[in-house]
Amino acid sequence: MATREGRRPMASTHEVTNQPTALEDYNLYDSDVALVEGLQREGGGPLEARVRDFGRTLGARDTLALGRLANLHAPELRTHDRFGHRADEVEYHPAWHEVMRLAMAHEVHNLPWRHPKPGSNAARMAMLSMLSQVESGSVCPLTMTYASVPVLRHQKEIAAEWEPRILGTEYDPRVAPAPEKSAVILGMAMTEKQGGSDLRTNTTRAHALGDSGPGADYELVGHKWFCSAPMSDAFLTLAQTDRGLSCFLVPRFRPDGTRNPIHIQRLKDKLGNRSNASSEVEYPGTFARMVGEEGRGIRTIIEMVQHTRLDCVGGSAGLMRQAVAQAIHHAEQREAFGRRLAEQPLMQNVLADLAVESEAATALMLRLARAYDEAVADASQRAFARIATAVAKFWICKRAPHMVYEAMECLGGNGYVEESILPRLYREAPVNAIWEGSGNVICLDVLRAAVREPESVAAFLDELRLARGADRRLDAWLAALESELADTKEAELRARRVVERMALALQAALLVRHAPSHVSDAFCSARLDGDAGRVFGTLPAGSAFGAILERATPRLAAR
Repeated sequence: MATREGRRPMASTHEVTNQPTALEDYNLYDSDVALVEGLQREGGGPLEARVRDFGRTLGARDTLALGRLANLHAPELRTHDRFGHRADEVEYHPAWHEVMRLAMAHEVHNLPWRHPKPGSNAARMAMLSMLSQVESGSVCPLTMTYASVPVLRHQKEIAAEWEPRILGTEYDPRVAPAPEKSAVILGMAMTEKQGGSDLRTNTTRAHALGDSGPGADYELVGHKWFCSAPMSDAFLTLAQTDRGLSCFLVPRFRPDGTRNPIHIQRLKDKLGNRSNASSEVEYPGTFARMVGEEGRGIRTIIEMVQHTRLDCVGGSAGLMRQAVAQAIHHAEQREAFGRRLAEQPLMQNVLADLAVESEAATALMLRLARAYDEAVADASQRAFARIATAVAKFWICKRAPHMVYEAMECLGGNGYVEESILPRLYREAPVNAIWEGSGNVICLDVLRAAVREPESVAAFLDELRLARGADRRLDAWLAALESELADTKEAELRARRVVERMALALQAALLVRHAPSHVSDAFCSARLDGDAGRVFGTLPAGSAFGAILERATPRLAAR
């Protein structure tokens, strides 16, 4: 009715209803049944308390906000100070520094080196996968710091100087000489404009300052097309000597305490991983020390690459878990057409398919981590890790973007807007498939391992055979895979097909052995049986959708 003045009174246009709550203030570890079971199974049980504590910290509303802010405010490059002197510094939002502080305090960058005992790699992998769900950009410097230790140990005197600093847990973002810090982070700079993954085309030159060879001092002249985490305290890099491509450690400061000239030319404007700075750098006579045998730089630094590939697997598995958790959380609360989304058959199929994919990735990442734990004392686990790391890196990192997109679609328009975490996850998802070897590079690496280290294929098949006899579809798949691996005709042309089939076989074998039958049956039916669709949501009608979803639903009460 009209007021005395003839105008209608103001009225509320609507109430906010049928909108889900935010997925926050929960424990990322306790809410993930597959992660809890996998950590126990793969030897990380003695370290579970620290993993649980980190999961609680990461799931807190304030920590989740840090991840959002760190990506909203991208790092900025300051090449010079106001007087014209070179600065070469990257400025980060305080949220980035706080995430790094939390992660280093929980030893994400060094747990297996600080506590070299069974289960430490599995526990670290669980923590890294959870961190990836909250703020993926911080994973890069943490990963490189972790992965640098096996390389530094090629040069005992350098390892003796730097490893104690890597074992520190107090994040120190200051630009200061390493001896003044209780903890350091390390970066890596390998690729150049003209070659990318073809590292032997590198043109950066190393000039000896006195004696030459392992441990000696050099100056580097050249450029690097990708230098991740350019504010690190030191970098592992590659440069040419008269005896070929060699590995070097480049500290941010020279031994006399002066700035080492590492000129940051620009920061990359990346699709995702935006909180982490990636840069192009110039070496205009930059101090460095040789690590490992001269002329064998790729062989020296490959151990770092192998460990970073392990983290690519864990990072992608974490993105997948967060995506499916968001999708299920939304569908459990959102109503459409008279029912909750989670009650509608087609949505159940999509969500269950995503859940099965996520669990398969989680199982594989933790099994792989256990191989790293056992590799020191067990040659068969070393051989298994050699080839399984590449197989897992190829497949899980390839699956992540497709899966995150499908989870985004479960939220509809709400999933497409920036207030949702899904756009950030989606932009993040491709990076692990590209970083440390794109798909073709990884598949060719599997072929090289098969030829040069045949014991790696034998160890891989031995792992698969542990599941023989438990599922007819898997048995048939294994028989066909063994034939494919024995066939060397046009091996390079078939490499992607073979590696994909290896990955599916390994995931299926792990689920058949360790997951509930309704999970393994759904996986084998949709991935191995020849009746699978090409999109998520095509599980067979007889699948146990309800049980699968119950297992994958985030448990918000466990905080």
